[in-house]
Amino acid sequence: MPEDIVFQHPLYGGKISSTFPNRFQDVSNIREVPNHQEVFADPSRDESLIFELLEFKPDVADNESAAWFLQDLAREQDAEGSVVIEQSGVLEAPGLMYNNTPAVVTTAVGQMAISKGRQGREAQNIVKVYLANLRLKGVDTDVLVTAYEPIVINPLSESADTVGAGIAVPAAQAGCMPMDEVFKLAVTNFRVLDWGLF
Repeated sequence: MPEDIVFQHPLYGGKISSTFPNRFQDVSNIREVPNHQEVFADPSRDESLIFELLEFKPDVADNESAAWFLQDLAREQDAEGSVVIEQSGVLEAPGLMYNNTPAVVTTAVGQMAISKGRQGREAQNIVKVYLANLRLKGVDTDVLVTAYEPIVINPLSESADTVGAGIAVPAAQAGCMPMDEVFKLAVTNFRVLDWGLF
């Protein structure tokens, strides 16, 4: 069974980095992606990994932040049947300290039905979504790391042409690193190399 090759990817012009498999290609320039996002995808599996820099949301409590952002994402994508499956407690991230202010991390996992691009509800895929909120309080920034893993591909979705319709083939069965492991790797190896970015 072939294994994914993982390496450190430069993000935001090399000012940030994260580690994840090389099968995820940078599609930020291909898709219309805002400047505050970097998007990596494996089109052969319809999996994606998104890094996003947002203004810090002081009105959202640390222990609720990942679940709050997951629900916000579901609203933005007009998702149906959105449900939070699990969420973590608040963990300090000493490697992301700025001016003696440690970052904190929370994660949430959810499931929702979403359609790609401008396709309508009739073409929704069911996906598992992994979301981490890295709260860089020293620079007033909420960083989101979001991973999408298809569970069921709708025959009307544009993904069906590449991946095939129906229940998605599990990553391990396809010889790939499972998405929950890709997500953990990307989050635990997230590094700010130049705090001047903020």
